[in-house]
Amino acid sequence: MMKHFWVFLFISTVFFTNTFAQKPEKLSSAELFHEIQKLNFLGTALYVAAHPDDENTNLISYLSNHKKARTVYLSLTRGDGGQNLIGPELRELLGVLRTQELLAARNVDGGEQWFTRANDFGYSKHPNETLKIWDKEKVLADVVWAIRNIKPDVIINRFDHRTPGSTHGHHTSSAVLSMEAFDLANNPEVYPEQLKWTTTWQPKRSFYNTSWWQYGSQEKFAEADKSGMLKLDVGTYYPEFGLSNNEIAAMARSQHLCQGFGRLTDRGISAIYIELIKGEMPTNNDVFDGINTTWSRVKGGDAVGDILYKVEERFDFQNPSKHIPELVRAYELLQQVEDIHWRTLKSKQLKKIILATAGIYLEASSESGSTTPGSKAVIHIEAINRTLPNVTLKQIDIVGVDAKLLPNKTLGTNQKENFDIGFTVPENTSYTSPYWLNEPGTLGTYMVKDQKLIGKSETPSGFKAMFSLVIDDVEITFEKDVIYRYSKPDKGELYEPFAVLPEVTSKIDEKVLIFATMDTKEVQVKIRAGKNDVNGSVVLDHPAGWTIVPTSIPFSIAQKGEEISVKFNVTPPNIESEGKIAPKITVGNKVYVKELVEIDYDHIPKQSVLLPSEAKVVRMNIQKSGEHVAYIMGAGDKVPESLEQIGYQVHMVDPNTIQNGSLDKYDAVVIGIRAYNVIETLKFKQPILFDYVKKGGTMIVQYNTAGRWSNQFDNIAPYNMTLSRDRVTDENAEVKILAPKNSLVNFPNPISEADFDGWVQERGLYFPSQWSKEFTPILSMKDEGETEKQGSLIIAPYGEGHYIYTGLSFFRELPVGVSGAYKLFANMLSVGKDNVKKNSNVKG
Repeated sequence: MMKHFWVFLFISTVFFTNTFAQKPEKLSSAELFHEIQKLNFLGTALYVAAHPDDENTNLISYLSNHKKARTVYLSLTRGDGGQNLIGPELRELLGVLRTQELLAARNVDGGEQWFTRANDFGYSKHPNETLKIWDKEKVLADVVWAIRNIKPDVIINRFDHRTPGSTHGHHTSSAVLSMEAFDLANNPEVYPEQLKWTTTWQPKRSFYNTSWWQYGSQEKFAEADKSGMLKLDVGTYYPEFGLSNNEIAAMARSQHLCQGFGRLTDRGISAIYIELIKGEMPTNNDVFDGINTTWSRVKGGDAVGDILYKVEERFDFQNPSKHIPELVRAYELLQQVEDIHWRTLKSKQLKKIILATAGIYLEASSESGSTTPGSKAVIHIEAINRTLPNVTLKQIDIVGVDAKLLPNKTLGTNQKENFDIGFTVPENTSYTSPYWLNEPGTLGTYMVKDQKLIGKSETPSGFKAMFSLVIDDVEITFEKDVIYRYSKPDKGELYEPFAVLPEVTSKIDEKVLIFATMDTKEVQVKIRAGKNDVNGSVVLDHPAGWTIVPTSIPFSIAQKGEEISVKFNVTPPNIESEGKIAPKITVGNKVYVKELVEIDYDHIPKQSVLLPSEAKVVRMNIQKSGEHVAYIMGAGDKVPESLEQIGYQVHMVDPNTIQNGSLDKYDAVVIGIRAYNVIETLKFKQPILFDYVKKGGTMIVQYNTAGRWSNQFDNIAPYNMTLSRDRVTDENAEVKILAPKNSLVNFPNPISEADFDGWVQERGLYFPSQWSKEFTPILSMKDEGETEKQGSLIIAPYGEGHYIYTGLSFFRELPVGVSGAYKLFANMLSVGKDNVKKNSNVKG
């Protein structure tokens, strides 16, 4: 029964802390003892990889919880280029979501989280391409900056720097940069500007986290020479938690929900190998072998260690507060340690332990979840001392504003004290938003002007409460972020960050508006108030040649959080044109141009993201044939909405409802991305789909990943076709038209190489590598240094109709308004209709 109790406490701490963001830690005696063990270990490990979910949570948890080392994961990117299985966030918003999932994972496995400014721009085949797009010097500087600040004794790379081109270019690049930074971090002539805020550092050794897949098979790995490797059993059991290390690792891994990484826990012996790359080989299978990880490591540390080792040895699980005099004395001595790095780290750990040991609870909670510059704010203070007879609350300061209280009051045992602190938020207070999104960046890197912010996982809280307590006659200051605590009937007590937001924000829901004719479209602008009684006017900035009516719209909003809508009529020019429309709101003498995006999931803290409020408008002269398109959604994309913008009526079809003849009314049937990978039913519907084509229909299949469907699929095409992993990742790669007379590049829209300008992220992926003679390849393209790939778009007649397979990234190009992609897709939908009087000319 006691074991189940500790398991409940551990899971409650790690999961409820994540689920109800900002919730303060409340440590049990077992967890407190674990923290004291970590306090007494003065060693640091840095794990380096490229993306969220690249990290080995088994190893991070092992180093943090078994070795008791400070363990940091440096993810070079925030995973902006991935896909999202739980919501609509993509690109920079996905990076925000995945950042928080990483922090949730670290809360579970005990690690810390750092980043660089590198942007996950999408798949890259080679580190040369990656480092060129990232701007190698900037990201290398960030890795050096991380090493100089974290000061790791050992570095472990997730990927191998010696095998460029064998895996994702981001992966190899993370190892390449880690290896270079290992040698540069201790050189004061390298990035000397960093030394205003930090000092040089030389790690002792570097490892590569190898495994059998590096050798091709488990059999080959079993035969490999492992004399240069350490073998670590990461299945170790922690009786204080009632959990195995691999169980904790699985729970951490399961925080990556947007990538579909929820997984079962497992138990038992589990071996991990790390190969020495730099430094001396440990002699005892210990990554910290030969490294002093005791308090004697720092000058003045022995006196601190003499106290804390005794606390660990004699720890009283029934009455931890008896150790307060020793812990407070250790804190006093620690403040005399000259080494600012260890003094800062260990003071933070020790203060956390003192609060938990004493049963002292401190909280600073705002009246609401957000405020605005110039507004009044009230912070509710709670302070309670639940065990000690002699604790005095001297002072409370709110950092970020000139506000304080001087209670100078004894906190009676288990007697809660409440105070309120009111203040006016300064007009120059920065808004709450991810710091790396505050300035426009490049394709490869985010722009961060403040060196001290680089590497941080998130924007520091705008307001902090500093509690000055006198404990056992020693004054100690404890820092708490100001948060917002509230409750919901269906969820109970909740916590979220306290945000500073503009007094008004705006939003256009449709981020791309396609004008296939000169017809006027009504555009709705949503306006949201960040405070009560907001009055102003909104105009719509627009490109030259476009007409907006009316020119300005007044508005008034009474309640904070209320949202209203206003409507503008937008008319395009009679020539092809593209640009941006952007709401500009004037309130008094201030102008507001931001959109507020809130990312709110149960497993992460609520995120407030401020982005430019805008939408892309595109006037294109485009023709189409046919009206009705059936769309079978796969893994999820926005192609149907894009096709509707150029005049098609798109009908979403559930594959389970497809029967013989049920598709005959449609001009074309389009299969969404990865549909054959995720929809089991499709294997039973192939005969019906092919019969539809045979009777004169057009079937368009977008990319599917190779080899990931049931063996019952002989083929996803009516003729032989072999999918591969061929892809062209350079969105600017030259495109050659192989079949210039084919209707796909002629009707109803002439297609030229210029129509492939302005594509984003990539050309396409998972192209067929082989196909039967019935197919005609239409295009050829390649990445630098590779052979031509001709499988991006192939077409074959089948009966009276046409079958088309395309790996081109229409799912990326259409939602961002790439004109050439729209014209080519319209041609695919129009194939076979050039001699049929069904043509619908929508050219303006």
